[in-house]
Amino acid sequence: MKRKGRRKAGFRLRHLIILFLVFWIGKTLISQSVMIKDLTSKKLEEEEEIAQLEKDIEELNEEIKNKDSLTFVEKIAREDLRMVRPREIIYIDKKKDKSPFSFFKR
Repeated sequence: MKRKGRRKAGFRLRHLIILFLVFWIGKTLISQSVMIKDLTSKKLEEEEEIAQLEKDIEELNEEIKNKDSLTFVEKIAREDLRMVRPREIIYIDKKKDKSPFSFFKR
């Protein structure tokens, strides 16, 4: 008879342990899902950066292949050294604002 009475007793230590385990497992699963989400977004960013770098490498390889051509030499002279051809006139608009949204300012 005593055993039946003990079994019907309310909250016990094993209930507390089970509740603690359920809470711990839930917390672990939630933190892992957040970590997976962060790592997935970071992976996508890194893949985009890799694709951009591969594109840059390909462009640089093309420039290396064309380094002896006159068009490449002219491009470098115009862009980097700001050279012009003889009898070529350069117009500089001093009133032009460098901001691309200058038409909003009044």
